Amino acid sequence: MSIEGTTFRKIAFTAGFLVTASVFAGCAFNSLSVGLGNAVPVDAELFVPAANAPEYVAYDETTPAASDETTPAETSGETTAEATTSGTAASETSTEETATEETAENTATPTPLSVKVSFAGDTTLCSDARTYKHFDSVVKKRWDYPFKKCKQYFQNDDLTLVNCEMAITNNKSYRKKAFVFAMKPEGIKYFKRGGIEAVNLANNHTLDFGQSGLKDTRKNLTKAGILWSDTSNYSIFTAKNGIKIGMCGYTSTGGLSRTYKLIKTLRSKGCQIVIVSCHWGIEATYKQTKSQTKRGRALINHGADIVVGTHPHRLQPIEVYKGKYILYSIGNFCFGGHTNPSDPDSVIIQCTFVMDETGKKVADYRLNVIPYSLRSSKRGNDYCPKPYAFESKAYDRVMSRLNWAQGDE
Repeated sequence: MSIEGTTFRKIAFTAGFLVTASVFAGCAFNSLSVGLGNAVPVDAELFVPAANAPEYVAYDETTPAASDETTPAETSGETTAEATTSGTAASETSTEETATEETAENTATPTPLSVKVSFAGDTTLCSDARTYKHFDSVVKKRWDYPFKKCKQYFQNDDLTLVNCEMAITNNKSYRKKAFVFAMKPEGIKYFKRGGIEAVNLANNHTLDFGQSGLKDTRKNLTKAGILWSDTSNYSIFTAKNGIKIGMCGYTSTGGLSRTYKLIKTLRSKGCQIVIVSCHWGIEATYKQTKSQTKRGRALINHGADIVVGTHPHRLQPIEVYKGKYILYSIGNFCFGGHTNPSDPDSVIIQCTFVMDETGKKVADYRLNVIPYSLRSSKRGNDYCPKPYAFESKAYDRVMSRLNWAQGDE
């Protein structure tokens, strides 16, 4: 055999080997890309609320009447909303010499899935129904006005949840009690323009206009695409990256067994995160009761990822319990129930839930506390919450009342 022939055979063999290695490496890359394609990070800055209204399952309207001390009507049902996000699939590299071996080994670690949820307290976008309507006279149907100084938080998260402490109805028949609150259905535009996707109805004012007023409230929220939940109804929000967030409510006048069942149901529905909104405690107090502490911890023990408290109209401490957060009271937020509140301190609390490598449960909870005033003016109530300046006297006061420093997490 000639030297030229031998050289030709070597060249041909080498070329064939390189082609085979290249094809094998390409197949390996495609296989890994498909397997890792869903492990994408949330990009909060690019989040846009879903344009289409979520789908709902009808709830049972045959509910008994309740007194001021009882929980909202007991029904069952599920609400869900969906959104999607975008991300970059993991990449891989290999050297020329060992393309086949390196392709399978050098895959970048995917960014953990996470979602950011904002919480704000008692929200009453109206004045007492029997008195001078101060809220309406100040706001004058400027739908962007109440939350215009919160949009940087509410519109750049994945989900915003507030306590809706009022009925949403045109009903004129109200119950005999100290304060009764009802917003006209058109006022839901305040929520929509403000970037609020979900509300809690487990409180002592959603029945101010009776069972018919509660029925109207639920229907009006559903029609507008705002999720709602209470002591007997849960809602489910699906983030753009596929993470399911379940929500339900609790009031201190009822037992915990029903809430435990709601938590269990939400888990069975595939929720990786469960939020329980609690309306409890004693008004005008800055310290949680022993009952709040006991029940808040019990809810965590039974599967809640975070417990968010309202009702005292004051800020109360944040507790870290078994690595999770209990917000005993986050106070008032945009509160039309008082024209000149004696304590304007408020807060927006954002929790970033970071999932484990399986994406099925929360591995880390990262809290960001943003001190607010429930008014922008120095006196009275202009119904436009405003953030306190960083490290101002008021800022530090809010942090002290919450027993919190940003380094705590």
